[in-house]
Amino acid sequence: MMHHADGEVLGEFLVSARSLAEYRAMFQLSDDELSGRRILDCPGGAASFAAEAAELGAQVTAIDPIYATAPLELAARATPETERAVAWAHAHADRYRWDWYGSTARHATIRRAAAARFAQDLPAAPHRYLAGSLPSLPCADDSFDLALSSHLLFSYADRLDADFHLAALLELARVAPTEARVYPLLDYTGAPLHDLVDHLRTELHDKGIETALRTTGYEFHHGADTMLTLRQAD
Repeated sequence: MMHHADGEVLGEFLVSARSLAEYRAMFQLSDDELSGRRILDCPGGAASFAAEAAELGAQVTAIDPIYATAPLELAARATPETERAVAWAHAHADRYRWDWYGSTARHATIRRAAAARFAQDLPAAPHRYLAGSLPSLPCADDSFDLALSSHLLFSYADRLDADFHLAALLELARVAPTEARVYPLLDYTGAPLHDLVDHLRTELHDKGIETALRTTGYEFHHGADTMLTLRQAD
């Protein structure tokens, strides 16, 4: 694992509880893109997206290795994990832009509500939560109309190498050939990864996958206002 110059390394992957509102902003999602569509959320973490989007008619499958844990045990862990992630963000508040949330307190409120909703939905609708991890998902080709992946790829570039990124992106394109969206394109310290993004886009193009960069309506890390989109060429 690379140690950053500031001496701070996030030892574990954070399990985050993000809301539908945050997903809408991160991925520029419209109502039409949610209603009646098969959507993959990977990694799903403790997000309430699957539960909330289902109310809008989406068929969401969230995939995360943490779902191998028994639902009631994982539901109990969602709130303490969320407190850990919130504490990390607030301890490093200068790395982030808080204008989308309005305040650190509002950020914490949104995350706590998402964790509670996740904890409620997990035992009630276990079919939405599948244990698995990139770059090898337990899904058939073209299982989804849209794949969404946030805060794993690029975020943890200090421990997930370029080969892992390429394999993971190819896997997202396999299970959701129509479109996959990945956000953000910075690491968890906020460092930009232009060289890695350019390298991966070249590799994907060579394998018949078209990519684009799209501006999002959300910028939490300074400069994290862009998502990568993928689609298999016709």
